[in-house]
Order: sequence, then C-alpha cells, then structure tokens
Amino acid sequence: MGKMKITDSSKSNYEAARAARVSENKARLESLGILNSVSKLREISTPTKKERPYIKRVYGLTPLRRSQRIKAVADGTTTTTTDNLPPRRSHRSKSSFRHAVTPKQDLGEEENRPANAPFIELNPEDVEHFLSAENSARRCDSKGRGSIYNPVLGICCHFCRQKKLCGEEDCKRCGNCDVNEPCLGKTDCSVCHSSQGVFCRACLKVRYGEEIEEVRENKEWMCPHCTEEKGINPYWICNSSICLRKRKMPPTGIAIHKAREMGYESVAHLLMEKLKGGN
Repeated sequence: MGKMKITDSSKSNYEAARAARVSENKARLESLGILNSVSKLREISTPTKKERPYIKRVYGLTPLRRSQRIKAVADGTTTTTTDNLPPRRSHRSKSSFRHAVTPKQDLGEEENRPANAPFIELNPEDVEHFLSAENSARRCDSKGRGSIYNPVLGICCHFCRQKKLCGEEDCKRCGNCDVNEPCLGKTDCSVCHSSQGVFCRACLKVRYGEEIEEVRENKEWMCPHCTEEKGINPYWICNSSICLRKRKMPPTGIAIHKAREMGYESVAHLLMEKLKGGN
C-alpha cells in the first residue's frame, strides 16, 4: 500500500477543528472556575529561587613541593652528586636478610671462591634466625631441592632457579651458617666457577643423570657449558630454559618422563641424541 498523501485542504480543516476544541475546553474551564484555580496553585507551589550571595574565597598559599635537586639549583648552590647519596634499596633488601656486602679488598678473593661458597657477611641476628629450631627441623625435609628459601645463604640453582638451603644433613654452610664452607647440595664447575655450573641434587640427576656425591668427589667436574666449549662432548649442552632460548631452541619443560620412556638416562642424553641425529 502506498503512503496516503495529506493535502493542504485536509490539513487546514484539522487545525480548524483542533482550535475549536481548545477554545471550547477553555470556556468550559472558565465557567467552572477551574482555570484560574490552576494558575493560582502554580504560583503558590512554585518556590522562588533564592540567590546566594557571592562570597570570594581566599585560599592559603602553601609552599610548592620540590625535590632537593631543584631547590639547590634555585638557591644557586651545587647539587649533590649521586656518588654521595646512599643507594636506593627495596624494603626487602633493607631488612636483616641483606648484609652480603663485599669489601673492595676481598674482591680478588671472591673471584677465586667456588660458586657453591660465595662470600657473604651475616649479622648475629641473622644467624639466630637461620639456626632456629623450626628452620633446622624443616631444612632436610626435601633432600633434592631443599625446603627453606633463604635470600642470603641460599645458592640459586641454574636450572630450577630455587634459592634454597640444601637438604644435606652434614652441610656446615646451610646447617651451621658457616659461610666459609661450600654448600654440599650444590655443584661447582672446576673450570669457570660460575653460576652456570651450580645445580641442586634433583636437577643434576633429572637433567643430566649425575649424582651429587660423584660430583663432589670428582675435583675436575665441569659444567655442560665448559664441556661443550672445550670440545670434550659438543652435544652435551646445558638444557636450562635460559640457555636453550639463546640457542633458538624451545625449552623442554618436564621432559624426564618422556626421556626415561624412550630409554634415556636424563634429559641431556635425550637432547644429545637429537642433536647427533640432526647433524
């Protein structure tokens, strides 16, 4: 159906009828006296808006907060160099767990120390906390990776990145807080003595198929990095996620179950065969 067109004549007739009805309604309201009552009620009910007097507020002038460096420049004085300022440290670093400051005269000695016996300084309060009965009882719960996290005495494993006290019962470093003794639950490369050669008991066994006792007895033990660099076994590589990404290789994840199902002793043996087959 098409739209109905409205002509000018029909529109004028409608407006005339509407105007007639409006005037008729007004006349009826005036005769009843309702129209005047409505207008009066509107005047009464509508409250007059009170004008608020303008009050100028004067705010007090407070000094601007400026840094010490800007204040020094404005005063014409010399600025303090960063060499004279104390280092900015987090609250965790400021706590009693952070006193591993190495004096300059001991830097040479620190370089010659094994990676599983880094040089640190401890306060007496730290030693009392580390040697508490609760910590001593829980330390050997997990012999593989340890049970107690310690940001000072704990040595970070290159693979699992766990900075825990070892679970070896006869470890003087983790058990008695003797910082001059090496950690018996972490390895140390005889060549580089770096953090790349530090592995806990569990990671050493699972990732490389070696026992921590055999590594401790072998004074010439080398980490996978040094073994590869010296050409002893070019396919015996470090299989940590960090080192594999540097090689543009995907991390293996928990691959020990797959390796043992395929008959390999560890993840390193599985990767070694894959690299040999790829070449």
